[in-house]
Amino acid sequence: MAQRYGSKYSPRDGQDPIPHDAGDGPRNAFVGAQVDPVGFKANLMFLPGILLLLFSLGAGALSLVVAVAGAASLTLSAWLLREGLRAEAAYKARRVAKRPALPRKMVASVLTGVGIALAAYRFDSGIAASGIYGLVTMALHSVAFGIDPLTDKGMDGIDTFQQSRVAHAVGEAEAYLKDLRAAIDRTNDRALEARVERFQSTARELFRTVEDDPRDLASARKYLTVYLMGARDASVKFVDLYMRNKDTQARVDYLSLLDDLERNFAARTKALLLDDRSDLTVEIDVLRERLQREGVATQ
Repeated sequence: MAQRYGSKYSPRDGQDPIPHDAGDGPRNAFVGAQVDPVGFKANLMFLPGILLLLFSLGAGALSLVVAVAGAASLTLSAWLLREGLRAEAAYKARRVAKRPALPRKMVASVLTGVGIALAAYRFDSGIAASGIYGLVTMALHSVAFGIDPLTDKGMDGIDTFQQSRVAHAVGEAEAYLKDLRAAIDRTNDRALEARVERFQSTARELFRTVEDDPRDLASARKYLTVYLMGARDASVKFVDLYMRNKDTQARVDYLSLLDDLERNFAARTKALLLDDRSDLTVEIDVLRERLQREGVATQ
């Protein structure tokens, strides 16, 4: 459906313009925006299962059963591939992350091989030839889409328990942001979507700061849980109200809430960075004192 173009200076049917003074100054709404990693190539993987079913509709009962099993395997493979690509993108975006519990892309490769083997058997290729087709397809699928991350990603010098706590907290916070965005997407309002993108970017800066130094988790936990949970719940209620009667005052109040949240998240991120700088200064001073006691000249 076509959407009206809107920008900072565009009129929006008498609605108040979205404030641009949150934080330290204007911010591009698309800075830090996340692109869906599922592209055309991954979506195309749904096609083989559909074609297999279409070409098997006039076949006998046994051939149709084999075709249905192959199509189901190929379709499940395509769905797992999409989820695996998203999980991999989330893994790469974080500095501290656990490997995916289920290697979806690798399972997708196996299921694709099974699906193609069944499809080949359906067209009388024989068991041996069908198995070869399946193995070749599985290998090509792995080459085309890669394999899942197989190791946890953290920083040296941080114990596993701290890494797990941070990974869990950030994962929970990302889920709140995802639900918040899904609620706002229901409005089909580009200005609201852009404003939420901006808040998400600010929130993720706090996530990355906590990942850099897990000791910050204690002071940032309420931002990653309580505040984001409240923001999600408020967004859902706002959308339910706004979709019924386009309440302008509710829209203004919601945008004001986003401004307050963004300022608070930005302030917390700045405070954590200042604390990290203070810790570095202390470490430098202590090291200089030790060098001086050892008789090493410092500048």
